[in-house]
Amino acid sequence: MLDYLRSLPWRQHRDRGGLSVFVAIITVPLLALGGLLVVDGLGRLRAVERSDALALEAARAGAQGIDASKAVAGTAIEADPRAAAAAARTYLSRAGVQGTVTVQGGSRLSVSVHDAYTTRFLSLVGISRMPADGHGRAALLHGITVPEKDAP
Repeated sequence: MLDYLRSLPWRQHRDRGGLSVFVAIITVPLLALGGLLVVDGLGRLRAVERSDALALEAARAGAQGIDASKAVAGTAIEADPRAAAAAARTYLSRAGVQGTVTVQGGSRLSVSVHDAYTTRFLSLVGISRMPADGHGRAALLHGITVPEKDAP
């Protein structure tokens, strides 16, 4: 049976190098596809970094909203929750993103930015947007050379 298969006419002329031609043809599209996926992956990474930076800067901007009545009287240095949240939200709106602001204990601010990355090539397979959320925190500190505790 094996001798019969070897004697068939199409087996007489062996196709040498057929696999290497296939590999050469298929390699270019696979490398291109991988490169396109890298473009969207790095784009999303950049968008997440931007969201983190915006959240940190919004938290810092909000930390500037101190309660002037307590600071001038010398009783405490703490953030005015409404002024701090408004300053952080203003920063976020000027940057063109949406987010949430939380003031904790009068001296800590947390900001979460909710943004999205619009894909360039993954939209061909139905993925048009990817979430790119960022988080930042800031603490209100005061002192001349080192941070001091609040006055009692």
